[in-house]
Amino acid sequence: MQQAVYRPLTVHDFRELPEGPPHYQLIQGAIVMSPAPTRRHQQIAGNIFVLIRNFLEKQKIGKVYFAPSDVELTDVNVYQPDIYYVSNANRGILSEQGTEGAPDLVVEIASPKTAKMDRGIKREIYARTGVQELWLVDPDLNKFQVYHLRKDAENPAATYGADDVLESPLFPGLKLHTAQVFQE
Repeated sequence: MQQAVYRPLTVHDFRELPEGPPHYQLIQGAIVMSPAPTRRHQQIAGNIFVLIRNFLEKQKIGKVYFAPSDVELTDVNVYQPDIYYVSNANRGILSEQGTEGAPDLVVEIASPKTAKMDRGIKREIYARTGVQELWLVDPDLNKFQVYHLRKDAENPAATYGADDVLESPLFPGLKLHTAQVFQE
């Protein structure tokens, strides 16, 4: 009897799946499905998206997108981050499905089911493929961890609480008040 041989799925295989819902990610060649996020998760994602989008309407330096939208990083890694930003200088990566390459910023909002992947393999792949900045948001603790992945992919450059002001070199002049992010 011949033994089945497993091979990682590729972007090509992933593109053959029917459109969601449910929505999937391709992580290291494996299909991963997550249940729908909580209302709190969606509220935080919406707040971050609106704050960045409003800034970008005045400062036309790039575009911000939200899930579900495919971020194709390698032949075996296609993620759907909660939010991602692509600068005008990097807009060549934009595709009909999302991106074919690393966005400048990725925002992942942790949930009990995704936190380990977000902080682990996905952070590693984001760093390896050229994402400049990663914001990991913990809705339970009302905290942001900001990673400058090109400088240090292992340790956050800063941690922000519910009453702090986050500033990013990607958005010159934006002062993101975390209280607005965690506002219900």
